[in-house]
Amino acid sequence: MSNSKIYGLLGRKLGHSFSVQIHRALGCPEYKLIELEPEELKSFLIRQDIGGLNITIPYKRDVIPSCTYVDSEADEIGAVNTIVPRGDGLHAYNTDKYGFEYAVKRAGIDFNGKKVLILGSGGTSRTATAAAKSLGASEVVIISRSGENNYGNLDRHSDAEIIVNTTPVGMYPNCPASPVSLDLFPNCTGVMDVVYNPLRTGLLMDAASRSIPCSGGLFMLVAQAKAAEELFTGRKIDDSVIDSIASKLFMDNTNIVIIGMPGSGKSSVGQALSKLTGRELVDMDRYIEDEFGTSPEQFILSHGEKEFRKIETRALTEICGHGGKIIATGGGVVTVPENYSLLHQNGRVYCLSRPLELLATEGRPLSTGPGGLLSMYSIRKPMYEKFMDVLVDNRTPVHETALAIWREFNENISN
Repeated sequence: MSNSKIYGLLGRKLGHSFSVQIHRALGCPEYKLIELEPEELKSFLIRQDIGGLNITIPYKRDVIPSCTYVDSEADEIGAVNTIVPRGDGLHAYNTDKYGFEYAVKRAGIDFNGKKVLILGSGGTSRTATAAAKSLGASEVVIISRSGENNYGNLDRHSDAEIIVNTTPVGMYPNCPASPVSLDLFPNCTGVMDVVYNPLRTGLLMDAASRSIPCSGGLFMLVAQAKAAEELFTGRKIDDSVIDSIASKLFMDNTNIVIIGMPGSGKSSVGQALSKLTGRELVDMDRYIEDEFGTSPEQFILSHGEKEFRKIETRALTEICGHGGKIIATGGGVVTVPENYSLLHQNGRVYCLSRPLELLATEGRPLSTGPGGLLSMYSIRKPMYEKFMDVLVDNRTPVHETALAIWREFNENISN
């Protein structure tokens, strides 16, 4: 591609986007984010140096009047997400439908003959509706905040078999919220969520906890970008590239979270992992001390454990909304159920195991309290088991433990 042409994602607020990384991996080094205010849109679209654009919120309908041709599929959906210049002007397409269908098939979700409930009524909802019908859904119901079918009468549709979220509920920074509970849908056999930040939304974690096939928005995002890039260049790109790019993005944006008993070596292993991987280490104890001006030990002694858990959860809400880090937690993080989803939304959780007699207790008021470590461990053991993805023996030298975690992460991390 010539660098004299403009390629990029056009929207209003784009700070959360992965699109630059994706399109550059697809072979478009000039791709960039283009943030415009509504009054700037028309004048931008008459530029003669446009090479290819993706369109996102809130302009998926607003760009249509500036286009000389709208693909029949995009016209049916009523929203476009890709624009390319042709001899007679700008031509508009919708590759989101392809991306949605790719993600559905990859997740093994069968829409054929199923009742599909789509949460949201915006442009992405129209795309999901068109895709659901193409995939053979027997019935598609749109849920909006008002109207005949809304969140106040979901019980009408408790027989829904596929749930699709096209709303921004659960998106960073308001995560890991969920638009609905799957308790309402006992027949559910598949869940799709178009949100890709965080990697696992509250809705997806709800589905996974029930072993319901599900997919977030990342593979949809990469698949639609592949289709858009084909329109930009006219060259065919093999579908295998989709999984390759999406898997790398998923890995790069997944936190390595370390939990375990106080004194089990979380900070030391975290430091070794940071050195090994080049990833930033966030040590929760140090973070809290920097943010609140007092160490966890001092805070607990002054204000009690209950108040400390509140500020710990507040800190996790901020830290875990971002990916690609190593997070060494405090030993009691597992005592607050809310922290489970915070850690898992962008993380793979490793629990360090070490004999109680080897655990350090100095400067740890909870470790030296009534009953000591044995009492604490008996209470927390089932909590650690619930929170962890992987149990790691930390009786080996620190660098060996770090290497074992990094090896497991690379071999097993997946969407």
